[in-house]
Amino acid sequence: MKNSRPGKHRSNRAWIQRHLGDPYVQAANREGYRSRAAYKLIEIDDRDRLIRAPATVVELGAAPGSWTQVLVQRLTDRAGQLRGRVIAMDLLPIEPIAGVQFIEGDFREESVERSLIQALQGQPDDLIVSDMSPNLSGIGAADAARSQDLCELALQFAVHHLRPGGDFLVKAFQASGFSQYVAQLKRRFRSVTVRKPAASRAGSSEVYLLARGHKSEPGPAEITKEPGRAT
Repeated sequence: MKNSRPGKHRSNRAWIQRHLGDPYVQAANREGYRSRAAYKLIEIDDRDRLIRAPATVVELGAAPGSWTQVLVQRLTDRAGQLRGRVIAMDLLPIEPIAGVQFIEGDFREESVERSLIQALQGQPDDLIVSDMSPNLSGIGAADAARSQDLCELALQFAVHHLRPGGDFLVKAFQASGFSQYVAQLKRRFRSVTVRKPAASRAGSSEVYLLARGHKSEPGPAEITKEPGRAT
């Protein structure tokens, strides 16, 4: 029987070829990172000095663990001691990483959030990072709504668990609801910066919002952006 969807197979082959030829994929394989996404966090941290030991860090959407690897590396001193705590969460399992407490589950479920709160042992976070993405359906409006929902949940968690002055890094997509979400961040943090790391694919609407200086009370703040990039 003839293949009824030859176009799909050609598309898959083209994706595999692009993926294998991607310099960030090659670098991740060479340097032992679990995915190319590691270089997004590395670039942001190199520029903004976000990961500062000692610190308690919560990571939302950790699988497969490349950001977790970067967090551990940058919180580890020259003597090989982890200076702080890393608590990571994802719906999918990840291979264990030394020094990391991992919680498996759906962040939208109250039981998972309770597990995160229990792991903090009553201590506030210094930094919360979220690389969460929804399972994409290919329907733009639906995918944007799912992504926005995850961003909202991550912000709610950050507002309740960050220490005053703490920082929050979240993946967002420049789609419906983006400007309103930025406005929410501006009320809760002293500064908000849009970052588009080089490792983010050029055709993607993905950006990262770096919110610094958590306020104990919401209020006005300024947003800054990279030159030439709309917010």
